Amino acid sequence: MSDPLILLNEEAGVVRLTLNRPQKRNALTRELLHELRSALREAVSRTDLRLLVLRASGTAFCAGMDLAQMQETSMRPDATEVWRADTAVYGEVVRLLFECPCPTLAIAPGPAVAGGLGLLLACDLVIASEAAFFALPEPKRGITAAIVTPLLVYRLGASAASFVLLSGLSIDAARAREMGLCHQIASGDDLDTIAGKFEQSVLTGSPEALALTKRQLRNCAADDVLGQLEQAEIVSAQARETVAAREGLQAFLEKRNPAWSL
Repeated sequence: MSDPLILLNEEAGVVRLTLNRPQKRNALTRELLHELRSALREAVSRTDLRLLVLRASGTAFCAGMDLAQMQETSMRPDATEVWRADTAVYGEVVRLLFECPCPTLAIAPGPAVAGGLGLLLACDLVIASEAAFFALPEPKRGITAAIVTPLLVYRLGASAASFVLLSGLSIDAARAREMGLCHQIASGDDLDTIAGKFEQSVLTGSPEALALTKRQLRNCAADDVLGQLEQAEIVSAQARETVAAREGLQAFLEKRNPAWSL
């Protein structure tokens, strides 16, 4: 019997969800996303929820979408319908995290890339290992980080978001903290200890006051992020159907540079 793709731990109003595909750097398959969506739906419906923590097994937080599965999907006759279903599930996962009534904390032991960075950006608070880095390499694969973009602009502002989206560069933990991608950095050995102290600090707040604060934050800064996320699902699915997407994914899997056409 295979290990669960999402590990669940509950304790005194704290729900910890752990991405559990370490051998593939926690890349997001549709199976993993369905399990994560189910776990999040259950978690946010709890009346005793005080803190939601998103963690990851292994040395990476999340490498983004599983590109091998995406390549397989591109060969299916019903690829368009499958793309739309896949993006809808990912979009709901992001919205569940973003709309969670209590504080959400992401703990990144290593890289958060592409769709993995989207999960992190949907959380209120982020602690990262010194070994972590953050990137949106979608244009290198011929696709776009459509669903991640509203969250990135919300967290960082348009200028910093442009840098992350268009430069093709990876952002190390120190620079990420300066930009606001993460809020605290820890050495690998200290990550769990610091995360535990961070959790306890959050829990000193009144649940009602923290929930009200989150609503006020969204009212002040979010503008129409949820509407943008819904629209982004359409853009994301469409981008996966292009010639550039097929070439980019194939080139990545073949470990070569893509041959873009104008």
